[in-house]
Amino acid sequence: MNKILILHANAGAGHRKAAEAVFNGLKARGFANAAIADALEHTNPFFKKAYPAGYEFMVGKLPKLWATFFELTDQVWFQPVFQGVRRVYNGLNSFPLVKMVKEGGYDTIVTAHFLSTEVVGELRATGQLPNTRLVTIVTDYDVHKIWFSRGVDLYLVAGEYTKSRLAALGVPEDRIAVTGIPLDEKFTVTRDRAAVAAKLGLQADTFTVLLSTSSFGFGPIEELADLLKDQQLIIITGNNKALFARLKAKVNPLHKVYGFVDNMEELMAVADVMLTKPGGLSITEALANSLPLIFFSAIPGQEAGNVRVLARHGVGLSDQPLPDIAAAIKAFAADPAKLAAARAASRALARPNSVAQIIKHL
Repeated sequence: MNKILILHANAGAGHRKAAEAVFNGLKARGFANAAIADALEHTNPFFKKAYPAGYEFMVGKLPKLWATFFELTDQVWFQPVFQGVRRVYNGLNSFPLVKMVKEGGYDTIVTAHFLSTEVVGELRATGQLPNTRLVTIVTDYDVHKIWFSRGVDLYLVAGEYTKSRLAALGVPEDRIAVTGIPLDEKFTVTRDRAAVAAKLGLQADTFTVLLSTSSFGFGPIEELADLLKDQQLIIITGNNKALFARLKAKVNPLHKVYGFVDNMEELMAVADVMLTKPGGLSITEALANSLPLIFFSAIPGQEAGNVRVLARHGVGLSDQPLPDIAAAIKAFAADPAKLAAARAASRALARPNSVAQIIKHL
């Protein structure tokens, strides 16, 4: 039986959620011979802490510097230098991961983060894993060159645009499959809005906005909540405990405030519009629920790329001042036809069977 290892890196929730979606899909189909692991848990202690902390600091405190780094590392002329340094740096810090992979006897390794793709890909390329297939899931709608690694047997991507971008990097088209980003299958279950609303203490027949930040809690959440004080609002603050406490202290009866949640599928089932940062997994979940999307505080680079790709399909509103965002929300609330058209555009771009498609390739 095919022995599968699924690797992610807990630097932001999206990569972990994508990996878990595939793992849960395998379990639901009775496949017992699969394992899942955080690649960072198999690196040295300093690297394990510094890797996600450095990323959080850069995108939260120095976004312009992050944007410059992101653009620089996406340039063709810079790739030989960047890939060489990255290969050595990641390899030196990942000896436990290399040991686990080499000794595990896996037939297929699935990576949902570029760190594990680089480490495992190098082992594949140098003949150290001759009997193991490496499958990489790209978890954004655009694709940065950091996802490209030698040794990858198959890339699974969000859509045709992502496929064309990878092909332009020199990946043979027969090594790229369009499956959609892995979506936990609990998001594909039809739910009774009234029952879920009652469970959550919401009015089922009231226009509802889902306002969700990243797992790090970035963005102008308080300002948006104030601008939408008269709207029924579900606010997700992620791991930002200070933000959670400030919003709870305001005691607006129309606003439900949560920290990090594991029932997003229920919250989306009662929402009419989603106001969010444009992470790949957040977008994928919203599309599966036919939610119109309004974006704020896109991280320069990967999230800005997601916004550009969705805009090609007429999905998502972005780069608007906060009062204009509030006005767009209120326009949706006041115009059922406008809301229905936006929901249809999201539904057309959704790939709710992504996990089933991915498992076929595994």
